[in-house]
Amino acid sequence: MTIQHPGRRPTASASVSRHDVPSNRRRGGDIRTLLSPATVGAEAGFLGTLTLEPGEVVTEHWHPYSEEFLYCVRGEIELTADDEKQTLGADQAVHLPIGVRHRLVNDGTETAFLVFCLGPLAPRPELGHVDTEPLPQEQSAGSSR
Repeated sequence: MTIQHPGRRPTASASVSRHDVPSNRRRGGDIRTLLSPATVGAEAGFLGTLTLEPGEVVTEHWHPYSEEFLYCVRGEIELTADDEKQTLGADQAVHLPIGVRHRLVNDGTETAFLVFCLGPLAPRPELGHVDTEPLPQEQSAGSSR
């Protein structure tokens, strides 16, 4: 994997393996951002994968600058978007407009694997997500008190 430096325009196409990027479990599940400003010098958005094991949740959040495209490759999840629930199964996709709160749950018995793409980018990475419920680590800490 070739990591590009922010602000440096790549001179050729770059490819990234899912196994070469670290897992982010902050919001739940195994989230891996493959194509981004940090990995390939992307300027318009980013693309990644989400693996949700049975019983796992991606906590509710929303994107103030980006719309999200979510494609379920295998498995099935329950998506709650602005309080409306729907099932997203293999070979189905959904568009989440800017500002739509969303939460993902794998209530099934098999692992769900999804691909997501967001764009445009937020002005700074820390402005890209707004969390609206406790993160998984915070829920665990609260229940042990």
